[in-house]
Amino acid sequence: MNSVGVVGLGYVGLTLAVTLARKGFTVHGVDTSPAVLDALGKGRPHLFEPGLEEGLRAFLGDRLHVGPALPEGGVDAAIICVSTPVNPDTHAPELANLRAAAGHVALRCAPGALVIVRSTVPVGASRAVVLPELVTRWGRARLAFAPERTIQGQALRELEELPQVVGGLDPESAEAAAALFRRVTRRVVTVSSLEAAELVKLANNCHTDLIYSYGNEVALMAERWGLDPLEVIRAANFEYPRPDLAKPGFVGGACLSKDPYILQSALREVGYTPWLVGQARGLNEHLPVHVAERLIAMIREMRGRAEGARLSVLGWAYKGWPPTDDMRGTPIVSMLPLLRVAGLELRGHDYLVAPDVIRGLGAEPVTPEAAFDGADAVLVITNHPEYAKLDLGRLLPGLRRPALLYDCWRMLDEETVRGAGVRYAGIGYA
Repeated sequence: MNSVGVVGLGYVGLTLAVTLARKGFTVHGVDTSPAVLDALGKGRPHLFEPGLEEGLRAFLGDRLHVGPALPEGGVDAAIICVSTPVNPDTHAPELANLRAAAGHVALRCAPGALVIVRSTVPVGASRAVVLPELVTRWGRARLAFAPERTIQGQALRELEELPQVVGGLDPESAEAAAALFRRVTRRVVTVSSLEAAELVKLANNCHTDLIYSYGNEVALMAERWGLDPLEVIRAANFEYPRPDLAKPGFVGGACLSKDPYILQSALREVGYTPWLVGQARGLNEHLPVHVAERLIAMIREMRGRAEGARLSVLGWAYKGWPPTDDMRGTPIVSMLPLLRVAGLELRGHDYLVAPDVIRGLGAEPVTPEAAFDGADAVLVITNHPEYAKLDLGRLLPGLRRPALLYDCWRMLDEETVRGAGVRYAGIGYA
Protein backbone atom coordinates (compact mmCIF):
# COMPACT_ATOMS: atom_id res chain seq x y z
CA MET A 1 0.00 0.00 0.00
CA ASN A 2 1.84 3.07 -1.24
CA SER A 3 -0.62 5.58 -2.64
CA VAL A 4 -3.03 7.32 -0.29
CA GLY A 5 -5.73 9.86 -1.03
CA VAL A 6 -6.67 12.38 1.63
CA VAL A 7 -10.09 13.86 0.90
CA GLY A 8 -10.50 17.18 2.69
CA LEU A 9 -7.45 19.36 3.33
CA GLY A 10 -8.58 21.24 6.39
CA TYR A 11 -6.70 20.98 9.64
CA VAL A 12 -7.17 17.20 10.00
CA GLY A 13 -6.49 16.30 6.39
CA LEU A 14 -3.54 18.57 5.70
CA THR A 15 -1.55 17.62 8.78
CA LEU A 16 -2.18 13.94 8.00
CA ALA A 17 -1.24 14.37 4.33
CA VAL A 18 2.11 15.93 5.23
CA THR A 19 2.77 13.22 7.82
CA LEU A 20 1.95 10.43 5.37
CA ALA A 21 4.30 11.98 2.80
CA ARG A 22 7.02 12.14 5.45
CA LYS A 23 6.47 8.42 6.09
CA GLY A 24 7.09 7.57 2.43
CA PHE A 25 3.56 7.34 1.02
CA THR A 26 2.65 9.00 -2.25
CA VAL A 27 -0.19 11.26 -1.15
CA HIS A 28 -2.93 12.84 -3.24
CA GLY A 29 -4.70 15.55 -1.29
CA VAL A 30 -8.14 16.63 -2.45
CA ASP A 31 -10.17 19.70 -1.60
CA THR A 32 -13.12 21.49 -3.18
CA SER A 33 -11.95 25.02 -2.30
CA PRO A 34 -10.07 26.76 -5.15
CA ALA A 35 -8.55 29.19 -2.63
CA VAL A 36 -7.20 26.34 -0.50
CA LEU A 37 -5.77 24.53 -3.54
CA ASP A 38 -4.22 27.72 -4.88
CA ALA A 39 -2.47 28.44 -1.59
CA LEU A 40 -1.29 24.88 -1.11
CA GLY A 41 -0.08 24.69 -4.70
CA LYS A 42 2.22 27.60 -3.88
CA GLY A 43 3.48 25.88 -0.75
CA ARG A 44 1.50 28.11 1.61
CA PRO A 45 -0.81 26.37 4.10
CA HIS A 46 -4.11 28.14 4.64
CA LEU A 47 -3.89 27.47 8.39
CA PHE A 48 -1.21 27.73 11.05
CA GLU A 49 0.42 24.66 12.51
CA PRO A 50 4.07 24.52 13.60
CA GLY A 51 6.17 22.65 11.01
CA LEU A 52 3.35 22.35 8.50
CA GLU A 53 4.64 24.82 5.92
CA GLU A 54 8.11 23.30 6.01
CA GLY A 55 6.65 19.81 5.54
CA LEU A 56 4.39 20.92 2.72
CA ARG A 57 7.23 22.54 0.82
CA ALA A 58 9.53 19.55 1.37
CA PHE A 59 7.19 17.09 -0.34
CA LEU A 60 4.92 19.16 -2.63
CA GLY A 61 5.09 17.93 -6.21
CA ASP A 62 7.20 14.95 -5.19
CA ARG A 63 5.38 12.65 -2.79
CA LEU A 64 2.57 15.11 -2.04
CA HIS A 65 0.13 16.31 -4.69
CA VAL A 66 -2.96 18.50 -4.27
CA GLY A 67 -5.94 18.91 -6.56
CA PRO A 68 -9.72 18.95 -6.85
CA ALA A 69 -10.05 15.19 -7.41
CA LEU A 70 -8.33 11.91 -6.74
CA PRO A 71 -6.14 10.75 -9.65
CA GLU A 72 -7.48 8.69 -12.53
CA GLY A 73 -7.06 5.07 -11.53
CA GLY A 74 -7.59 5.87 -7.87
CA VAL A 75 -5.36 5.17 -4.88
CA ASP A 76 -4.64 2.17 -2.67
CA ALA A 77 -6.32 3.82 0.32
CA ALA A 78 -8.53 6.87 0.66
CA ILE A 79 -8.87 8.70 3.99
CA ILE A 80 -11.92 10.93 4.38
CA CYS A 81 -11.17 14.04 6.44
CA VAL A 82 -13.95 16.40 5.39
CA SER A 83 -15.66 18.71 7.85
CA THR A 84 -18.80 17.52 9.64
CA PRO A 85 -20.25 20.69 11.15
CA VAL A 86 -23.36 20.99 13.25
CA ASN A 87 -26.24 23.20 12.22
CA PRO A 88 -25.83 26.54 14.04
CA ASP A 89 -29.51 26.67 14.96
CA THR A 90 -30.42 23.05 15.69
CA HIS A 91 -26.95 21.64 16.45
CA ALA A 92 -27.82 18.63 14.29
CA PRO A 93 -24.82 17.09 12.48
CA GLU A 94 -24.54 17.97 8.81
CA LEU A 95 -23.10 15.02 6.89
CA ALA A 96 -23.46 16.13 3.27
CA ASN A 97 -19.68 16.56 2.96
CA LEU A 98 -19.16 13.03 4.25
CA ARG A 99 -21.59 11.53 1.76
CA ALA A 100 -20.12 13.52 -1.13
CA ALA A 101 -16.58 12.47 -0.23
CA ALA A 102 -17.59 8.81 -0.09
CA GLY A 103 -19.26 9.14 -3.46
CA HIS A 104 -16.11 10.70 -4.93
CA VAL A 105 -13.92 7.92 -3.57
CA ALA A 106 -16.29 5.29 -4.98
CA LEU A 107 -16.23 7.01 -8.36
CA ARG A 108 -12.44 7.38 -8.63
CA CYS A 109 -11.12 4.24 -6.93
CA ALA A 110 -11.28 0.52 -7.64
CA PRO A 111 -13.44 -1.75 -5.46
CA GLY A 112 -10.43 -3.13 -3.61
CA ALA A 113 -9.40 0.27 -2.25
CA LEU A 114 -9.34 0.70 1.51
CA VAL A 115 -11.51 3.58 2.75
CA ILE A 116 -10.83 5.11 6.17
CA VAL A 117 -13.15 7.68 7.72
CA ARG A 118 -11.32 10.21 9.92
CA SER A 119 -13.95 12.93 10.10
CA THR A 120 -15.75 13.10 13.43
CA VAL A 121 -19.17 11.53 12.91
CA PRO A 122 -22.18 10.36 14.91
CA VAL A 123 -21.88 6.76 16.04
CA GLY A 124 -23.14 4.67 13.12
CA ALA A 125 -22.52 7.24 10.38
CA SER A 126 -19.66 5.38 8.68
CA ARG A 127 -21.96 2.40 8.22
CA ALA A 128 -25.09 4.43 7.42
CA VAL A 129 -23.64 7.18 5.21
CA VAL A 130 -20.28 6.07 3.78
CA LEU A 131 -20.81 2.35 3.29
CA PRO A 132 -23.88 2.63 1.01
CA GLU A 133 -22.01 4.99 -1.34
CA LEU A 134 -19.22 2.44 -1.70
CA VAL A 135 -21.35 -0.67 -1.95
CA THR A 136 -23.71 0.85 -4.49
CA ARG A 137 -20.84 1.31 -6.94
CA TRP A 138 -18.44 -1.45 -5.87
CA GLY A 139 -20.71 -4.21 -4.58
CA ARG A 140 -18.49 -4.58 -1.51
CA ALA A 141 -16.14 -2.39 0.50
CA ARG A 142 -13.16 -2.37 2.80
CA LEU A 143 -14.06 0.31 5.33
CA ALA A 144 -12.53 1.45 8.62
CA PHE A 145 -12.80 4.34 11.05
CA ALA A 146 -9.70 5.89 12.63
CA PRO A 147 -10.37 8.98 14.76
CA GLU A 148 -8.19 12.07 14.66
CA ARG A 149 -7.19 12.99 18.22
CA THR A 150 -4.34 15.48 17.91
CA ILE A 151 -4.21 18.90 19.53
CA GLN A 152 -3.72 22.00 17.42
CA GLY A 153 -0.22 23.33 17.79
CA GLN A 154 1.29 19.88 18.33
CA ALA A 155 -0.46 17.89 15.61
CA LEU A 156 2.56 16.77 13.58
CA ARG A 157 4.30 15.42 16.67
CA GLU A 158 1.18 13.77 18.05
CA LEU A 159 0.31 12.12 14.74
CA GLU A 160 3.49 10.09 15.15
CA GLU A 161 3.35 9.65 18.93
CA LEU A 162 -0.28 9.09 19.93
CA PRO A 163 -1.71 5.57 19.71
CA GLN A 164 -3.98 5.28 16.68
CA VAL A 165 -7.39 3.70 17.29
CA VAL A 166 -8.83 1.67 14.42
CA GLY A 167 -12.17 -0.08 13.99
CA GLY A 168 -13.21 -1.92 10.84
CA LEU A 169 -16.30 -3.07 9.02
CA ASP A 170 -14.70 -6.52 9.24
CA PRO A 171 -11.36 -7.95 10.41
CA GLU A 172 -9.82 -7.54 6.94
CA SER A 173 -10.67 -3.84 6.86
CA ALA A 174 -9.44 -3.26 10.40
CA GLU A 175 -6.14 -5.00 9.74
CA ALA A 176 -5.58 -3.08 6.49
CA ALA A 177 -6.14 0.25 8.27
CA ALA A 178 -3.97 -0.84 11.18
CA ALA A 179 -1.17 -1.77 8.76
CA LEU A 180 -1.32 1.70 7.21
CA PHE A 181 -1.14 3.47 10.56
CA ARG A 182 1.68 1.24 11.85
CA ARG A 183 3.83 3.09 9.31
CA VAL A 184 2.81 6.38 10.94
CA THR A 185 2.73 5.83 14.69
CA ARG A 186 4.28 3.53 17.25
CA ARG A 187 1.12 1.82 18.46
CA VAL A 188 -2.23 0.94 16.95
CA VAL A 189 -5.22 0.01 19.13
CA THR A 190 -7.74 -2.07 17.23
CA VAL A 191 -11.33 -2.06 18.49
CA SER A 192 -14.12 -4.41 17.52
CA SER A 193 -16.19 -2.26 15.17
CA LEU A 194 -16.61 0.96 13.22
CA GLU A 195 -18.97 2.18 15.90
CA ALA A 196 -16.56 1.56 18.78
CA ALA A 197 -13.91 3.63 17.02
CA GLU A 198 -16.42 6.39 16.29
CA LEU A 199 -17.39 6.55 19.96
CA VAL A 200 -13.74 6.73 21.06
CA LYS A 201 -13.35 10.16 19.47
CA LEU A 202 -16.60 11.50 20.87
CA ALA A 203 -15.95 10.06 24.33
CA ASN A 204 -12.47 11.61 24.42
CA ASN A 205 -13.65 15.08 23.50
CA CYS A 206 -16.77 15.09 25.64
CA HIS A 207 -14.65 14.00 28.61
CA THR A 208 -12.29 16.93 28.00
CA ASP A 209 -15.25 19.30 27.77
CA LEU A 210 -16.62 17.87 31.00
CA ILE A 211 -13.47 18.14 33.13
CA TYR A 212 -12.86 21.72 32.01
CA SER A 213 -16.47 22.62 32.71
CA TYR A 214 -16.08 21.55 36.34
CA GLY A 215 -13.13 23.88 36.75
CA ASN A 216 -15.36 26.63 35.41
CA GLU A 217 -18.15 25.59 37.78
CA VAL A 218 -15.75 25.89 40.71
CA ALA A 219 -14.82 29.40 39.54
CA LEU A 220 -18.45 30.51 39.32
CA MET A 221 -19.19 29.06 42.76
CA ALA A 222 -16.14 30.76 44.28
CA GLU A 223 -17.18 34.05 42.72
CA ARG A 224 -20.50 33.93 44.60
CA TRP A 225 -18.66 33.63 47.91
CA GLY A 226 -16.00 36.18 47.04
CA LEU A 227 -13.30 33.49 47.10
CA ASP A 228 -10.28 33.08 44.84
CA PRO A 229 -10.97 30.00 42.65
CA LEU A 230 -7.27 29.46 41.94
CA GLU A 231 -6.50 29.40 45.66
CA VAL A 232 -9.18 26.75 46.12
CA ILE A 233 -8.07 24.67 43.13
CA ARG A 234 -4.36 24.79 43.99
CA ALA A 235 -5.05 23.76 47.57
CA ALA A 236 -7.42 21.01 46.45
CA ASN A 237 -4.87 19.55 44.02
CA PHE A 238 -1.76 19.85 46.20
CA GLU A 239 -0.29 16.38 46.78
CA TYR A 240 -3.79 14.94 46.66
CA PRO A 241 -3.74 11.55 44.90
CA ARG A 242 -7.05 11.94 43.07
CA PRO A 243 -7.94 13.48 39.69
CA ASP A 244 -6.93 17.16 39.60
CA LEU A 245 -9.45 19.98 39.35
CA ALA A 246 -9.01 21.89 36.09
CA LYS A 247 -8.08 25.55 36.03
CA PRO A 248 -11.01 27.69 34.85
CA GLY A 249 -10.84 28.87 31.26
CA PHE A 250 -12.53 28.99 27.91
CA VAL A 251 -13.22 25.73 26.06
CA GLY A 252 -13.53 26.12 22.30
CA GLY A 253 -12.06 25.01 19.02
CA ALA A 254 -13.53 23.07 16.14
CA CYS A 255 -13.95 19.80 18.03
CA LEU A 256 -15.00 20.61 21.58
CA SER A 257 -17.56 23.13 20.41
CA LYS A 258 -19.41 20.60 18.26
CA ASP A 259 -18.60 17.02 19.28
CA PRO A 260 -20.86 17.07 22.37
CA TYR A 261 -23.74 17.95 20.04
CA ILE A 262 -22.79 15.14 17.65
CA LEU A 263 -22.76 12.65 20.53
CA GLN A 264 -26.09 13.87 21.89
CA SER A 265 -27.64 13.63 18.44
CA ALA A 266 -26.45 10.05 18.03
CA LEU A 267 -27.72 9.11 21.48
CA ARG A 268 -31.18 10.52 20.77
CA GLU A 269 -31.36 8.11 17.84
CA VAL A 270 -31.07 5.22 20.29
CA GLY A 271 -33.41 6.72 22.88
CA TYR A 272 -30.93 7.97 25.46
CA THR A 273 -30.36 11.46 26.81
CA PRO A 274 -26.97 11.82 28.53
CA TRP A 275 -26.96 13.36 32.00
CA LEU A 276 -23.71 15.30 31.77
CA VAL A 277 -22.67 15.99 28.17
CA GLY A 278 -25.14 18.76 27.40
CA GLN A 279 -24.79 20.45 30.79
CA ALA A 280 -21.00 20.61 30.47
CA ARG A 281 -21.19 22.12 26.99
CA GLY A 282 -23.82 24.58 28.12
CA LEU A 283 -21.68 25.77 31.01
CA ASN A 284 -18.59 26.18 28.80
CA GLU A 285 -20.62 28.16 26.27
CA HIS A 286 -22.03 30.36 29.04
CA LEU A 287 -18.61 31.31 30.40
CA PRO A 288 -17.66 33.90 27.70
CA VAL A 289 -21.04 35.56 28.16
CA HIS A 290 -20.54 35.64 31.92
CA VAL A 291 -17.08 37.17 31.55
CA ALA A 292 -18.37 39.83 29.16
CA GLU A 293 -21.20 40.70 31.53
CA ARG A 294 -18.84 40.95 34.52
CA LEU A 295 -16.38 43.05 32.52
CA ILE A 296 -19.06 45.51 31.45
CA ALA A 297 -20.42 45.72 34.99
CA MET A 298 -16.94 46.51 36.35
CA ILE A 299 -16.40 49.23 33.76
CA ARG A 300 -19.73 50.78 34.73
CA GLU A 301 -18.78 50.64 38.40
CA MET A 302 -15.53 52.47 37.64
CA ARG A 303 -16.70 55.02 35.09
CA GLY A 304 -20.42 55.35 35.77
CA ARG A 305 -21.17 54.19 32.22
CA ALA A 306 -19.71 51.80 29.67
CA GLU A 307 -20.61 53.77 26.56
CA GLY A 308 -17.52 55.20 24.91
CA ALA A 309 -15.05 53.27 27.08
CA ARG A 310 -12.03 51.94 25.24
CA LEU A 311 -11.55 48.18 25.61
CA SER A 312 -8.49 46.36 24.25
CA VAL A 313 -8.92 42.62 23.72
CA LEU A 314 -5.75 40.51 23.65
CA GLY A 315 -6.15 37.03 22.15
CA TRP A 316 -8.77 36.42 19.47
CA ALA A 317 -8.05 32.80 18.54
CA TYR A 318 -9.87 30.13 20.51
CA LYS A 319 -6.75 29.46 22.56
CA GLY A 320 -3.25 30.80 23.09
CA TRP A 321 -1.38 27.63 23.95
CA PRO A 322 -0.45 25.67 21.95
CA PRO A 323 -0.63 28.70 19.63
CA THR A 324 -3.16 28.71 16.82
CA ASP A 325 -4.91 31.12 14.47
CA ASP A 326 -8.10 29.07 14.59
CA MET A 327 -11.18 31.18 15.33
CA ARG A 328 -13.64 28.28 15.48
CA GLY A 329 -15.33 28.21 18.86
CA THR A 330 -13.45 31.31 20.02
CA PRO A 331 -14.92 33.04 23.11
CA ILE A 332 -14.67 36.52 21.61
CA VAL A 333 -17.47 35.75 19.14
CA SER A 334 -19.90 35.14 22.00
CA MET A 335 -18.70 38.27 23.81
CA LEU A 336 -18.89 40.72 20.91
CA PRO A 337 -22.68 41.23 20.84
CA LEU A 338 -22.62 42.23 24.53
CA LEU A 339 -19.59 44.48 24.10
CA ARG A 340 -21.19 46.25 21.13
CA VAL A 341 -24.51 46.77 22.89
CA ALA A 342 -22.62 48.27 25.84
CA GLY A 343 -21.12 50.83 23.46
CA LEU A 344 -17.49 49.93 24.01
CA GLU A 345 -14.82 51.12 21.59
CA LEU A 346 -12.87 48.00 20.67
CA ARG A 347 -9.22 47.41 19.88
CA GLY A 348 -7.74 43.98 19.31
CA HIS A 349 -4.53 42.01 19.06
CA ASP A 350 -3.59 38.40 18.44
CA TYR A 351 -0.16 36.96 17.69
CA LEU A 352 -1.51 34.70 14.90
CA VAL A 353 -4.98 35.88 13.89
CA ALA A 354 -4.65 38.28 10.95
CA PRO A 355 -5.43 41.98 11.57
CA ASP A 356 -8.04 41.86 8.80
CA VAL A 357 -9.97 39.23 10.75
CA ILE A 358 -9.94 41.41 13.87
CA ARG A 359 -10.96 44.45 11.83
CA GLY A 360 -13.75 42.42 10.22
CA LEU A 361 -15.16 41.73 13.67
CA GLY A 362 -15.35 45.41 14.47
CA ALA A 363 -12.14 46.14 16.38
CA GLU A 364 -9.13 48.25 15.50
CA PRO A 365 -6.03 46.00 15.20
CA VAL A 366 -3.20 47.20 17.45
CA THR A 367 0.07 45.95 18.85
CA PRO A 368 -0.01 44.58 22.41
CA GLU A 369 1.85 47.67 23.57
CA ALA A 370 -0.54 50.07 21.83
CA ALA A 371 -3.45 48.17 23.37
CA PHE A 372 -2.65 49.78 26.73
CA ASP A 373 -2.25 53.31 25.43
CA GLY A 374 -5.34 55.29 26.42
CA ALA A 375 -7.49 52.22 27.11
CA ASP A 376 -9.98 52.11 29.98
CA ALA A 377 -9.83 48.32 30.18
CA VAL A 378 -7.73 45.45 28.82
CA LEU A 379 -9.22 41.98 28.48
CA VAL A 380 -6.70 39.14 28.08
CA ILE A 381 -8.67 36.23 26.68
CA THR A 382 -6.06 33.65 25.68
CA ASN A 383 -3.05 32.20 27.47
CA HIS A 384 -0.55 32.95 24.72
CA PRO A 385 2.77 32.96 26.61
CA GLU A 386 3.94 36.21 25.01
CA TYR A 387 1.24 38.11 26.89
CA ALA A 388 2.81 36.98 30.16
CA LYS A 389 6.05 38.67 29.05
CA LEU A 390 4.53 42.13 28.57
CA ASP A 391 6.38 44.88 30.42
CA LEU A 392 3.54 45.90 32.72
CA GLY A 393 5.66 48.45 34.53
CA ARG A 394 6.00 50.37 31.29
CA LEU A 395 2.52 49.72 29.87
CA LEU A 396 0.15 50.17 32.83
CA PRO A 397 0.79 53.93 33.20
CA GLY A 398 -0.63 54.34 29.68
CA LEU A 399 -4.12 53.26 30.77
CA ARG A 400 -6.75 55.92 31.43
CA ARG A 401 -7.81 56.03 35.07
CA PRO A 402 -9.80 54.42 36.57
CA ALA A 403 -8.65 51.32 34.69
CA LEU A 404 -9.34 47.58 34.66
CA LEU A 405 -7.22 44.61 33.60
CA TYR A 406 -9.30 41.43 33.23
CA ASP A 407 -6.83 38.55 32.99
CA CYS A 408 -8.87 35.46 32.13
CA TRP A 409 -5.98 33.02 32.62
CA ARG A 410 -4.37 34.86 35.59
CA MET A 411 -1.03 35.00 33.75
CA LEU A 412 -0.07 38.58 34.56
CA ASP A 413 1.37 39.68 37.87
CA GLU A 414 -1.56 40.75 40.02
CA GLU A 415 0.59 42.61 42.53
CA THR A 416 2.16 44.74 39.79
CA VAL A 417 -1.27 45.54 38.34
CA ARG A 418 -2.80 46.51 41.67
CA GLY A 419 0.37 48.39 42.63
CA ALA A 420 -0.14 50.58 39.55
CA GLY A 421 -3.61 51.52 40.76
CA VAL A 422 -5.37 49.32 38.20
CA ARG A 423 -8.26 47.03 39.14
CA TYR A 424 -7.40 43.37 38.54
CA ALA A 425 -9.91 40.60 37.77
CA GLY A 426 -10.05 37.06 36.40
CA ILE A 427 -12.61 34.35 35.80
CA GLY A 428 -14.57 34.06 39.04
CA TYR A 429 -12.22 36.53 40.69
CA ALA A 430 -12.40 40.24 41.24
